[in-house]
Amino acid sequence: MSDNKTLRAPQDSSRIAMGEDYEVAYWTDRFGVSRERLQQAVDAVGNGADAVEEYLKR
Repeated sequence: MSDNKTLRAPQDSSRIAMGEDYEVAYWTDRFGVSRERLQQAVDAVGNGADAVEEYLKR
């Protein structure tokens, strides 16, 4: 059975690349938020995944 090439995780799991649709899809699913909410978090604290996760927990 081959890998599903449509399911892609981030290249660098410590950073969120808002310019890559597959990464946005991964992070919105992981955090359970909309693209807009994810963008707000990135704008507020930068693109570090840990910082974004902490921000979203507030």
